[in-house]
Amino acid sequence: MQKFNKYLFYSISFCLFCNELYSRDIPLLRNRVTDETWTLSAEFTNHLEKKLADHESKTSNQIAVLVISSLEGESIEDFSLKVAEKTKLGQKGKDNGVLLTIAKDDRKLRIEVGYGLEGVLTDVLCNRIIEKEIKPSFKAGDFEAGIEKGIDSIIGGIGGTYSIPPPKDYSYLGPLSFFGEMDGGGENIPWQIRLFASIFVVFVLGIFTYAAANTPYMGWFLYFFLFPFWSIFPIALHGVNIGVSVFLTYAIGIGLYKLYLLITPSGRRRMAKNVSSFGGGSGSGWSSGRSSSGGFSGGGGSFGGGGSSGSW
Repeated sequence: MQKFNKYLFYSISFCLFCNELYSRDIPLLRNRVTDETWTLSAEFTNHLEKKLADHESKTSNQIAVLVISSLEGESIEDFSLKVAEKTKLGQKGKDNGVLLTIAKDDRKLRIEVGYGLEGVLTDVLCNRIIEKEIKPSFKAGDFEAGIEKGIDSIIGGIGGTYSIPPPKDYSYLGPLSFFGEMDGGGENIPWQIRLFASIFVVFVLGIFTYAAANTPYMGWFLYFFLFPFWSIFPIALHGVNIGVSVFLTYAIGIGLYKLYLLITPSGRRRMAKNVSSFGGGSGSGWSSGRSSSGGFSGGGGSFGGGGSSGSW
């Protein structure tokens, strides 16, 4: 047993040694802007260094930027924290340091905030800075613009000039104000995607809407069944204002058309034809008795695109 414990101790020690040997080196930052990837130009680096130095001289807050190529398997949270602690960003007793870490090849980034600034640079605010200010430029391949916007937002967040905007007020929609909860910022989706998705949605929903408008009896059920679809998709693609307009157009327009079919003489005649076409009258449709021709005929059923398809 003692021999086994000794081997176990050596094995664990060897694993820890290998992990330390192959883990990524934690850099000690010597500049406010450190770019190990040569992505940033010298002009931009000097400009950002000056901006961060001016901010530090005015507020004592230390903000640094680190750009690396890869985390080499380590999490961005652990790596960023280790760099901030090793460099000891911020003033002693104030803990007012901030580190923006960017792992370019891994496509990951993090804003590490010292204890003293957590009250103003909250997790929610930092997430907004990353999602709204930095990532759009990074996705476009413009790292300098993303870093610039991120640093300006961090400085603004500390100074109180950058904050999370209040939630949109949809009270003007009256009883339909609950639609505001469905707003996912669809107006920010590229117009090409919105156009293609809109055509597809209108085509598919149009088939069901035609059936809802003209199908006797069950058409009323289908009419109400389509309410969430004519609201969710337009709002998701075009925002609340356009989405609500599309929904009201469907709800009012199809509703009035169905009332026209129900209460007007011409509408009832049209409905009678619809009933006949759906197998409810004499003539074509199901014939009484056995067919003399022995052939097969459909009963007037309607299809709306339901079912399932798959692709890989």
